[in-house]
Amino acid sequence: MTVSISFLGGLGEVGRNCAAIEIEGRLALIDCGLMFPEEHMLGIDLVLPNFSSVFERADDVECVVLTHGHEDHIGALSYFLSEVNVPIYGTPLAVALAAARVEENGIEADLRATELGDWVTSGPIKFQLIQVSHSVPQGAAIAFDTPEGIVVHSGDFKLDPTPIDAKPTDLPAFAELGQRGVRLLLADSTNAERPGFIPSESSLRDSLRDLVAHAEGRVVAACFASHLHRVEQIVDAVVDSGRSFAFLGRSMHRNTTIARDLGIMRIPEDRLYDIEDLLKLPPHETAIICTGSQGEPFAALSLMAAGEHRWVDLQPEDTVVISATPIPGNEKKVSSVINGLLKRGVTVHHGRNANVHVSGHAAQEELKTFINVVRPQAYIPVHGEYRHLRANADLATAMAVPQVVLAENGDGVVLDGDETRHEPDLVDGSYVFLDGSGVGDIASDVLRDRRHLADDGVVVVTVGIASRTGEILVGPDLDSHGLTQAPGAVLRAAKAEIIKELEALEKPCDADTVRRHVRDAARRVIRRETERRPVVVPVVVEV
Repeated sequence: MTVSISFLGGLGEVGRNCAAIEIEGRLALIDCGLMFPEEHMLGIDLVLPNFSSVFERADDVECVVLTHGHEDHIGALSYFLSEVNVPIYGTPLAVALAAARVEENGIEADLRATELGDWVTSGPIKFQLIQVSHSVPQGAAIAFDTPEGIVVHSGDFKLDPTPIDAKPTDLPAFAELGQRGVRLLLADSTNAERPGFIPSESSLRDSLRDLVAHAEGRVVAACFASHLHRVEQIVDAVVDSGRSFAFLGRSMHRNTTIARDLGIMRIPEDRLYDIEDLLKLPPHETAIICTGSQGEPFAALSLMAAGEHRWVDLQPEDTVVISATPIPGNEKKVSSVINGLLKRGVTVHHGRNANVHVSGHAAQEELKTFINVVRPQAYIPVHGEYRHLRANADLATAMAVPQVVLAENGDGVVLDGDETRHEPDLVDGSYVFLDGSGVGDIASDVLRDRRHLADDGVVVVTVGIASRTGEILVGPDLDSHGLTQAPGAVLRAAKAEIIKELEALEKPCDADTVRRHVRDAARRVIRRETERRPVVVPVVVEV
């Protein structure tokens, strides 16, 4: 009996991680993540997988299995569950983080915390979560026991020998699966171009302590709210320097509360203050741990950089630590925040000038080790841009994996006996855009129009005509936005051309004819004078 995997996202991009595995006619989603918009996605808030192929088979969906609690793996759950509400499995932290997100959107979900190493059966879907080290606690790989053999999805992972929680990637468990025989391995590609090994998370301990200890004024540290091991290391550095601290940002408060309730983080309660009370202490005795490491416009750090935060007014003696690297597409936003902070005179430490961040994804030597341990019959790179997927595929080929499939979003892979069949365009892997108006109603042509407006501007031409004769009674009046710095001469030339065009029309004429000729005349002149092609909006009023 064949087993198939289809990819709804995460192949050729950073984020939107989501795949569907089909076993005996039942579907299980592997993660359900979102992606943050790229620069050309004007007016878009979030990017989701296209679930249409799954929604069409809603009655066949058995469950969702989560690898960990990062937004690019759980962020689209609310939108999926609003249409198909099935059980969600994951580690206790992944489930708790998912619960917080779906509850915000008014979704009642069946969330089932699953212990590492336990085999779980849901219909024909049988799986096991296996411990991996990542930048969020309780990361997991998933092993599916299928009629075609063991299928392993690595999730996001690295081989950290000294993780903060002393829980490294469980290589013995993967070796046991390898001895049984792994039919297919899907493995994280994010750092597949990077030689060597990724440093341990604990390698930041001393540098963070030194930076905090030598800071003259207040310390502000920004990182991902879900990177709880990093938050804990920053807290340790702050407490060791004799400072008190406050958390700032809704997601930071939410995630640290969840982690403390689950016993994942150790927080000295006598040093933790509300922000209002912390600001009453001398600045050199305080630290703020906040969101905003990705330059999010309304996050705490961005508001501080702009001098617009309601509580915190940074001073030149303060120190800011940005303990993260920009997600692809966020580089300019992060750079803008750093520039704003430097203009305020503060000292800024970030990933390119200090040892304040390490990646949570395996580099080349770690991937090679992982492949050697698992020894799969077939291999599919997942999670990353195309160049990352290609580098990962090349590694697997060099490691003599018998079958390596380089898939893309929308593709499917079918396991049929000894055959690993690649089926391009099996499902719809396109983007679904979310903006303030809702989900799925922003088509690609809308984004094209937005880019057109951004690049070339818009010209509105208003004309009043006699309804019976078609004679011009008012205008034409021209107004432009984003056309040129001094559009007056261009608009006057366009107006003259429009009048000439309309006077030459055979009368009487209808409003549609007037609109067409107004648009053509305006475009012709503006293109000649400016070499631009703005959107021309003719407004014809019949009197």
